[in-house]
Amino acid sequence: MDEREIQIKRRENEEQATKGRARILGLPYLDTREFEKNLPLIKDLLTIEQMHKDFILPLHKGGNEDHYQFLVTSQTPGSLIKKMRQEYMGMGEKADFFLISGSAYRFLMLRYDPPKEVHYDDIKIAGEGDSETIAEVSRTLNSVSTDKVFDFLIDQADKLGASDIHIENLKGEIRIRMRVDGMLHPVADINKDKYRIFMGELSSRANVSTATNRPQSGHMQKEITRENATHMLNIRVETIPTMYGQDAVLRLFNFDESLLKLDLLGLSDEERREIDEIISHPRGLVLMVGPTGSGKSTTLYSMLNALNTPDKKIITLEDPIEYGITGISQIPINTSGGGSFADGLRSVLRLDPDVVMVGEIRDADTAKTAIQASITGHLVLSTFHANSTAAAFSRMIDLAGVNPIFASSIRLVIAQRLARKLSSSKKPRKATDSEVKYIRKVLEGVPTDKLPDVDFDDLTLYDPVITEDDPFGYSGRMVIMEQMIVSEEIQAFIRGDVADIHTEAIEAAAKRNGMLTLEQKGIIAVLKGETTLEEVSRVI
Repeated sequence: MDEREIQIKRRENEEQATKGRARILGLPYLDTREFEKNLPLIKDLLTIEQMHKDFILPLHKGGNEDHYQFLVTSQTPGSLIKKMRQEYMGMGEKADFFLISGSAYRFLMLRYDPPKEVHYDDIKIAGEGDSETIAEVSRTLNSVSTDKVFDFLIDQADKLGASDIHIENLKGEIRIRMRVDGMLHPVADINKDKYRIFMGELSSRANVSTATNRPQSGHMQKEITRENATHMLNIRVETIPTMYGQDAVLRLFNFDESLLKLDLLGLSDEERREIDEIISHPRGLVLMVGPTGSGKSTTLYSMLNALNTPDKKIITLEDPIEYGITGISQIPINTSGGGSFADGLRSVLRLDPDVVMVGEIRDADTAKTAIQASITGHLVLSTFHANSTAAAFSRMIDLAGVNPIFASSIRLVIAQRLARKLSSSKKPRKATDSEVKYIRKVLEGVPTDKLPDVDFDDLTLYDPVITEDDPFGYSGRMVIMEQMIVSEEIQAFIRGDVADIHTEAIEAAAKRNGMLTLEQKGIIAVLKGETTLEEVSRVI
């Protein structure tokens, strides 16, 4: 789903919410999307100050001169609407009020009160060795007015789809880098004056100190309006002192609850069926493993959203809370301040939840508590740091011990990576003999019905095409997922029935039961022309 489709979806969700709100308030709802660019407006009926203050817009006169129409939002005071109705009625005139969305109000308000500001060039990501683009973006950032530069940088990062902004102190300047599609790219070098502005904004908005010599964590939010739709950007801030000053990393979470759906993860039918089957049961433990930035949280939240029905009590324990989801009780756990997931989990189990999500299993106490919860009538979801499902399973045995009682608790382990997808401009080429040999070796033993229809004797692979508009040849990312269903053969490792418990033995057992490894899933994506061998090698 591209940026425009996402914005259209967000606007649709907002309009539906406004329509429901209109019924509650007893006001007629008006969807302005089809005509808001050409909607006739009345000037001078209300002051610009009142329109901003009361979130109200004069639309146009109706069929006669004594009939006025106004657009209001859910933030417009009800007392004002009542007062205006009475005043117009007292003058022998009629005033109708229509409820519109916040995005519609902001778009129309820009027509009444257009911004008096300079428009700066959009930031571009430079390709490898492209110092000219870096210099150009540096000039733009250094020219942005001091009161706009911080918001401009965040807005541009969101527009580029960046997941992180890195603000780093070098000896002579400040380096700005952004992580886009999992890769860190240099963006600009700016002067020290802008650095002081950035840190001042972080200090006031994210509640971090500019004077401390210790690492800090903070959080802030910023509302982004684009394509006539608005979304909220959650930003996690991390700072650390370095030789030349405090470096900062801003992690951007482009929150949209409607996009946290399993259908949008690009899973195969088989992957989706396996997840649906496991999470449909009322108890058990599901683990998500992978490095930071592999999409674990998005997949877990998508599962929670699928489970989020009125008949279920869902509680999460998180450090920190990354997405707020309606209908779910989310509890922050400050592990750096002495809190622990194990203590939090023991506490919330007294609230009789159906589903519990634990932010991360880090120690034996949390592991044993999660397993205990999963065998006493709760579905427990959690993340775990390991390279593969087999490695995670082996580590969980180390943490929780060999115990027959726990054998049926762990039901599904998912390892995940995010690989960059090739752009549509990709070019085909014939695979080399060494590449064919490697691919055949990786896919050895994989049933043919799980492979794309390709000719290994004349195998076609694809390479990225780098152009001025597309300096990398990749666009967006795809999920590569390894799913270990915990079968009887896998349970034998927990029960202690297998003497040799190690990662390779567990993986071999899982493969005999039909599991495809991350590497195999990645190679299959390569054969489909979705990504490259280099990209699969980088992320797996």
